[in-house]
Amino acid sequence: MSTRPKPRITARKAPKQARSTELVASILEAAAQVLAQEGAARFTTARVAERAGVSVGSIYQYFPNKAAILFRLQVNEWHQTTALLIRLLEEPGLPPFTRLSNLVRAFIQSECAEAPMRIALDDAAPLYRDAPETREIRIQADQACARFMAEALPTASAATRQRATELITISLSAGGKAFSSQPRSAAEIDAFTQDMAAMFCAYLTHLNP
Repeated sequence: MSTRPKPRITARKAPKQARSTELVASILEAAAQVLAQEGAARFTTARVAERAGVSVGSIYQYFPNKAAILFRLQVNEWHQTTALLIRLLEEPGLPPFTRLSNLVRAFIQSECAEAPMRIALDDAAPLYRDAPETREIRIQADQACARFMAEALPTASAATRQRATELITISLSAGGKAFSSQPRSAAEIDAFTQDMAAMFCAYLTHLNP
């Protein structure tokens, strides 16, 4: 039995001129709007072209199919999230628990603000979960977490630090996804992030008194 080939998800070419860069930016902005409003199931290149006010042929100059557009949106979102994570975990002058609390707050707020987009991208995630770009971003995040845990748990073993990293990242991701599945007020977000951060800090204190 032949397996169905995966669609190409890499861009055809990168924009080199200012005009081309603006065109790609407008395409991605339109794609984000279509994805948020229509969802992954109704996301098409034609709808993106109509929203961006360009021809389908203009889109195909840079993206071979809708999977490539979705992949670019997801990679951009991962880059932004990873950069935020690294900046908050390594912010100078703040103790580790304060940095962790700031990270929890920023992550949950982002999840709530971008819930429609995240849900739509999650539906398309199987297309590019194992792409090289995905692994590169994951490595950057893992390295930042490892540096943070070495500082937060200086006397703990490497295995303990790794277990703590997995528990916190899995809990943060799953908790943020579940919490943001319905609209939340600013007060609800504040209370949730404070409790989650306190739980993580207490856990790390337990591991490294």
